[in-house]
Amino acid sequence: MIRLEDVTKVYSMGDVEVHALRGVSLEIQQGEMVAIIGPSGSGKSTLMNVLGCLDVPTSGRYFLEDEEVELLGDDRLAAIRNHRIGFVFQSNNLLPRATALANVELPLLYSNDRHRRRRAIEALERVDLADRANHRPSQLSGGQQQRVGIARALVKQPAILLADEPTGNLDSEHSLEIMRILQSLNREQGQTVIIVTHEAEIAAQTGRVISMLDGLVVSDRPTGYGHPDEAAA
Repeated sequence: MIRLEDVTKVYSMGDVEVHALRGVSLEIQQGEMVAIIGPSGSGKSTLMNVLGCLDVPTSGRYFLEDEEVELLGDDRLAAIRNHRIGFVFQSNNLLPRATALANVELPLLYSNDRHRRRRAIEALERVDLADRANHRPSQLSGGQQQRVGIARALVKQPAILLADEPTGNLDSEHSLEIMRILQSLNREQGQTVIIVTHEAEIAAQTGRVISMLDGLVVSDRPTGYGHPDEAAA
């Protein structure tokens, strides 16, 4: 599904060049649940931007489902971001006056999809939140708000769910709640999930951990992929 070959990313800041990625090569298969972990400045956020087609490499090659991303035009890249990749962010950016259902339905408003309400309800069902469909964000816990954010990312049925620090604003209880949901999407529904995090305990709850430092992949290893409660024990 994903293949990177010797990918670099260099940013120019005046006369200074910042080498954010220094030759990253990796593959992620359909149906995997992967964590990309590293400290600030390790390159994990830049790698996330490349994987999400939010940025393009300076050199190297990135293939997404056999398409070479660097060769695609802006319209095609926008279509990939809108339909093939679902994004979940640390700040879920829900509309405060809209219900959970309306927030999930939002990405479909301009698609002329006659079934958008049904699809939004189905997305909430996938994160076990259909019974809160008519609640506003202020009536939901932090974990429930993040689950609405996940449902919003799933409503367009993307091939890849890319989550950037999805538990970063949550306490341990709600972090476990979110990881249970992501594991369920992966194990029971076959969703490809990529989590970018700096938390080792979160990374340990995925099937594979890619560790980064100074723009390089320094390790790539499978985990025991235990249940969140087991990983926390």
